[in-house]
Formats: sequence, structure tokens, C-alpha cells
Amino acid sequence: MQSSPYANLRRKIVIILAATAILPVLLLSAINYMEFERTFTAEAQNPLRATVSKSKNSLELFMAERSSTISLIASAFSYEDLADVRTLQRIFFVMQKEFSGFVDLGLINEQGALVNYVGPHRELLGIDYSGQEWFHKVRFQNRFVSEVFRGFRLFPHVVIAAQHVTERGDRWIVRATIDTAQFMKSMSIAHFEPDSDIFLLNRKGVLQSDSLFYGKTLEQCPVPVPVQSYETRVVNTSDHNGRPILLSYCYLAGSDFVLVAVKQNVNPFQSWFMLRTDILLILCVSILAIYTVAARTVGTLIARLQESDKEREQAMLQMEHSQKLSSIGRLAAGVAHEINNPLAIINEKAGLLCDILEMEQAFPRREQFDSNLKAISNAVARCRDITHRMLGFARRMDVKIEELDVNAVLSETLLFLEKEAQHRSIVIIQELADGLPKIACDRGQLQQVFLNVLNNALAAVDDGGETRIRSALHGKDAVAISIADNGVGMDEETKKHIFEPFFTTKKEKGTGLGMSIIYGIVKRHGGEIQVDSAMGKGTTITIILPAGHLPAGA
Repeated sequence: MQSSPYANLRRKIVIILAATAILPVLLLSAINYMEFERTFTAEAQNPLRATVSKSKNSLELFMAERSSTISLIASAFSYEDLADVRTLQRIFFVMQKEFSGFVDLGLINEQGALVNYVGPHRELLGIDYSGQEWFHKVRFQNRFVSEVFRGFRLFPHVVIAAQHVTERGDRWIVRATIDTAQFMKSMSIAHFEPDSDIFLLNRKGVLQSDSLFYGKTLEQCPVPVPVQSYETRVVNTSDHNGRPILLSYCYLAGSDFVLVAVKQNVNPFQSWFMLRTDILLILCVSILAIYTVAARTVGTLIARLQESDKEREQAMLQMEHSQKLSSIGRLAAGVAHEINNPLAIINEKAGLLCDILEMEQAFPRREQFDSNLKAISNAVARCRDITHRMLGFARRMDVKIEELDVNAVLSETLLFLEKEAQHRSIVIIQELADGLPKIACDRGQLQQVFLNVLNNALAAVDDGGETRIRSALHGKDAVAISIADNGVGMDEETKKHIFEPFFTTKKEKGTGLGMSIIYGIVKRHGGEIQVDSAMGKGTTITIILPAGHLPAGA
């Protein structure tokens, strides 16, 4: 089933209005969504990023101070001074006093042998480091910071070594051991949140410090080593158990250490998710409200447009009907004029015969001739009345406002229906009040009103029924005409739609325009029309018209 043009128009207008109003809302919501997401992401990541940045600065400062100290000792003192036990002890004493974390201090000759040592492991004196990886690295780099390893000491530690080369080509290495516990102390300088962890990795993923969540020093960390970056970065990822974590990290310059901070068990975007739900809810409610308002507003406008089109169509039909009546009126005038001429001749001839008959006193069969002549005169008079009514109908096609006697118009209208009433044995009772004021109205239109109502009344009653016509004064300046029948009556639904165009209860026999035209005529003359009806009890139509006189000279 195809939808009506009004439904298509309504749908298009609603879509255009809704799109015009909703698109800016969607655009604004998208912009707010992205801005809020960026803000909440920054708020969730910034504490972790700040913690890693502070810890990185602390660690790099820690390592730089101690590495510079070892380099200074290697270059400021001669090999002989460093080889002296007392001198090395004095130097180590000052180092421990100024800097925390040093465990021991040793001098290694260019062959890799530990020739002097100050610290808790005197048994290492004389040990050969020439086969150690760190020894070869320091010979090429002059300064080296190792990863955490056990080595000969059998406990985790970090080695800082610096090489000094003289002008003659002599070289030696000053080597110091750093306790890994100092890493933890330097990292703990930065304030850290609950459910969070901070630790060191090497580039192979081995823990260089103890972790709250992922193991002890020198154990393999289950968290993958992140992509190299010397700038602090924050990523959303998951750990080996599949739990979502917020991971921040950076690589430390001058070493193989990777500083990692992890936050778990807390959804960093919980507040954002709640706000996002609110934003989406507000957006949906706004879209629904916009669409509802647009749909209702457009529906009202389309309904008014449809009603206006119906009224225009009704006016066109009424105009077409008036044109048809006008054509019929002109035809009736022509027919009446053509009939009147032979009727006048017949009437004159009948009168002449009557005169001749009166002149002849002894005319045979006088009574028969007299009876026939009277029948001819009566027939001519009847035809004259018919043509007179036809001419009156023709003259009323053009609207002409005049002062009318309501009772006279009613009586004239009844002449058109008396034959039908007689044929169907319908009793028409007239109760017309005397002395009613005249009304200013068009005779043809008023007669059309009465004729339509009377036709409906006769159609509503069965043969042998009754129709009652009353006229009376209504108030001080109005005349009321009521036409009542004892027919089938109307239900409430029919009464609601009786004056609507194209509404009819006569099925294919009626056009549905009669009562709507009546209603329009009465309203144009400033009157009212009332309906009182009940099923099985009949219907009463009351027409109230204002009394009035034409202005002088009209």
C-alpha cells in the first residue's frame, strides 16, 4: 500500500528538521567526547608518568654522581697512590662518607688482576678479571656501568668502573661495587600510589630490582620489555595473567636499565566511563526530544495543510456545483420561456371558446364543452405554475441578498416536495409563527438549505412517517427554524462528522457535500445550525438566522 503524499511530505520535513537540529548536537557531543577522553586519559596517566620521570631523574643522578666520582679517583691519583692500601682506604672512607651505596673499591692493573682492594671481601684480592665481559667493555669505553649480576661475590650488585690512561700509555682501572638496595631507595623518593609497582629491568627482561608483583631481583619478569624510548611513555596493556594494566616506562641514559611502573586492579578510566555513559544518555534523550518535537510540530502543520487542502477542494466542488446549478437554471429559464408562449396561445383559444359558448344560448352539448374548457384552463394554470417556479429557480442562481419572510420561503420550498410526500404518505406538519422579523439573505441559498434538510428528513422516515416544521422567534433578534422527523436517527459518531465534507450515510447514493454546504451557507449568513438526534427516535435540525434589514438604498 502506497503512502499518501502528506505522509511522504511529513516524513521528509521531519527528517530535514531532525537532521538540521541533530547534526550540530552530534558534532558537539563528538567534540566533547574527544576532549573529555583526552582529559581523563591525561589525568589517569599523568601521576604514573610523573612518578617514572621523578624516579628516572633520581636514578640517573644517582648513577651519574657515583660514576663521576670513580672517574675522578682514577684520574686524580697515580697508580702508586692507588696501589697503597692506606691511601685507598682513606679514599674509600671519604667516598662512603659523601655518597651512599658503595660496598667496596679496588684497583685493577692493565692485565686484569685486582692489585688493591678495600671492602668486606678481602679474599678477592689477586683475582683475575681479564675474562669478564665488563672488563673488556671498560677498556673500550673508559667508563662502564654494569647490569645487576652476582659475579664472584655471589649476591646481586652493580659495578661502576673507570679506566685511566697516562701519556706514556700506562693504564689502570678503578672499580667500585654498588649495593642494589640503593636503587630501591632512590626510586622510593618518588611518591607512588597503592596497587602500583615500580622496578628496573634490563633489555632482556631480567629484573634489576625487586618487584611487588613480578618477582625478585635477577628473575625473569613476565611483563614484556617495552619498545625503546628515552622519553617517559604510558601505554594501556595487559600482564601475563590477562589483567589490564597501565604501564609507564623509560630507558635510562648511559646504562642498559629500563625503569618500569605498573598500576593494576584499578580501572584508570572508571570516572571517564561513568561520564561517557552520562554523555551518551544525554545525547540519546536530546535526539529523542528533538525528533519528538519535530515530528509533532510537522504533524500539526501537515494536518493543517491537509485540512486546508480539503477546504480548498470542497470550495472547488461547491463552485463546480454552483456552476452546474447555474447551467440548469439557464436551461430551466429557456424551457419555461418556450413553454409559456404556446401556453398563452392555448389559454387565449380556450378563453375565446368560452366566450363563444356563452354567446350561443342554444349550443348543443354545452355541459360537455364547458367541462372540457375548464379542464384545459386548469391544465394551463398548472403548467403556468410549473414554469413560474422554474423561472424563479433560474433567477435565484445569482446571489442576491434581500429581505425575506422565512415562512414564505419555507412554503415555497415545500411545493417541490409535496408530491413525494403525498406519494409516500408522509405527513408534513407546519407550525409557523406569525409576525416573525424578516432576515437579510439570498433566497436561492436559503431555499437550498431548507430543501437539503427537508430531503434528508424525508429520506430518514419510512412511508407513512411524519415531518414537523416549526418557525419561531429566537431571542430578540433571531429566527429559529426547526425541521424534525421521526425516522431512524443518528448515533454519536455520525453526529460528530455530519458537517464534514464527503461524509455520508447514504453509501453510493450521496456525495457527502449536502450538510457541509448547508453549514457553510448558514455560517456565511451569521447563523448557527444545531443537531439533536437519537437512534430510533428521529432527528431535529435547528437553523438559527439573525434578523436584519438591508441598508437604505441597497
